Amino acid sequence: MTDWKSKVLEAIDAGQEELLALCSQLIRYPSENPPGDSREISAYIIGYLKEAGIDTAIYPATETMFNLVSTLGAGAEERTGKKLIYCGHTDVVPAGDRSRWDFDPFCGDIVDGYLLGRGASDMKAGLAGLIYVTALLSKLGVPLKGDLSLLIVPDEETGGHLGVPWVLERGLITGTAAVIAEPSGPLNPTIGQKGSCWFEFTVEGTPGHGSLSPVVGDSAIVKAAKGIEALQRLWDIKVDIPEEVQEIIRISQDYVKGSEEEDSLAYQVFDHVTVNIGTIQGGTKVNVVADRCTIQVDSRVPFGVDYRDVLDRARSLLLEAGIESEVKGFGFQGNANWTSNEEPVVKDLVESICEVSGEEAYGVLQWASSDARHFRTHNIPVLQYGPAELSTIHNFNEKAPVWQIIQCAKVYALTALKYLGVEEEK
Repeated sequence: MTDWKSKVLEAIDAGQEELLALCSQLIRYPSENPPGDSREISAYIIGYLKEAGIDTAIYPATETMFNLVSTLGAGAEERTGKKLIYCGHTDVVPAGDRSRWDFDPFCGDIVDGYLLGRGASDMKAGLAGLIYVTALLSKLGVPLKGDLSLLIVPDEETGGHLGVPWVLERGLITGTAAVIAEPSGPLNPTIGQKGSCWFEFTVEGTPGHGSLSPVVGDSAIVKAAKGIEALQRLWDIKVDIPEEVQEIIRISQDYVKGSEEEDSLAYQVFDHVTVNIGTIQGGTKVNVVADRCTIQVDSRVPFGVDYRDVLDRARSLLLEAGIESEVKGFGFQGNANWTSNEEPVVKDLVESICEVSGEEAYGVLQWASSDARHFRTHNIPVLQYGPAELSTIHNFNEKAPVWQIIQCAKVYALTALKYLGVEEEK
């Protein structure tokens, strides 16, 4: 009888160079979003999977945004009924000022044990692991009892509306569980996320000659500044944490407190509404009193608070500051969500981490948002696990540790074997 677990793990060890080469190649496609163009990287992925005998269905959300679906197995309903979705996104945030990078952001080089480049951590190294493992299971002919689908989306970094939700809402893929290769701790997959409430408001003023301010004219920027100050009080919204998530929040807070990362103080955000003034656009010229100013705000919402209540509170705070303005939600909108530790896919992935690493592993919450919320909206249990140097995500000099890339690939493979099962030889 074939020991598929040992055979697959040995194959990953033997194929490390191919896995890392795939990581490097994905980074060399500058799939920045915006503008958002996945055509070249999609063509490469389709070709890579084709060489492993895997066909890919292409679902264009736009002329440049391609959603890809590839499936191993057929007719899971006739066997276990289980369908596992591996999910990853090809888009990355813009590299920004190239002069502030110590290396070409799209080099894909491996130096001193790190994969370098934009998207290394978020999330092309994880995506490469999913692609590599899917291809490997196909080439080895592993007789999975259920279906394994690879969902690769082109849009996550700017809200994701043309990616996961676009595919799920059209019924282009179905699943009983999902694993997203978003960056995480090597021993701590993320099993839940805070909610999001992005909103904007515009303040109107009265223009005048800059040499006469503040005597003549009414500056929209000065008024907006008062609103910005008032909105800091969103942090003080009373939060009544539901009993069923109190323990996972405590675990997550303790996990962050013990972190050596720069954001180790972030444990405070799990039970608070956060507020970030993301953009300010106002005025027409330096010597003109600003007649208009638009502010965009990124607020993250904990369990126990509805994002719509955050919008209402923002309106009240602005009124108290003397600002009558329409507060409009946009982009990320939704409440905190999670997948229970008791879900089979969570148990299987955590167990797989323990086996591969030889250390204790457990799930935690994430203070940011992700595509996971869309799977949960469609009643698909989901968690996130991927290689990362967390402090470099969306930063200059992004990188990911090679050892984590290999460990994650092994965890992805074991999770598929455990969750879907393997047919016994006759």
